Amino acid sequence: MLKEGDKAPDFKSKDQNGNAVKLSDHKGERVVLYFYPKDDTPGCTKQACSLRDSYDVFTEKGIKVLGVSIDDERSHQKFISKYDLPFDLIADTDKSIVEKYGVWGEKSMYGKKYMGTHRKTFLIDEKGKIVKIFDKVKVAEHADELLNAFGEK
Repeated sequence: MLKEGDKAPDFKSKDQNGNAVKLSDHKGERVVLYFYPKDDTPGCTKQACSLRDSYDVFTEKGIKVLGVSIDDERSHQKFISKYDLPFDLIADTDKSIVEKYGVWGEKSMYGKKYMGTHRKTFLIDEKGKIVKIFDKVKVAEHADELLNAFGEK
């Protein structure tokens, strides 16, 4: 289980356009790495739109936003297009990233148990260390929570 102060595990995957993405490509930058269950669902859409609406502030403060779900590139492209999302979404179709970050696990809905991605966000500093973990995400206010945690609000 990852904790604050740990080195953020590096990963290699593809973004919505099929471009290779590695966390280590962002060394020297502050990164919001947010995990969400599924493209274009109500909670995930609120969370993404919260980040979209504050994206200029993140950019101005030099903070990179990366979203991760197990959806494929085509699904990410549709989600980005539908809601005009300005940040990259990483396709973790083999579940390697969600497993490294400990966000893949048992969930339940309406009494039914299933495996899925837990909504969780990691703030990573310029040196690649995890400075804050959000286990309980308030989807509509997530951008403000993140900027406050980075001391930028």
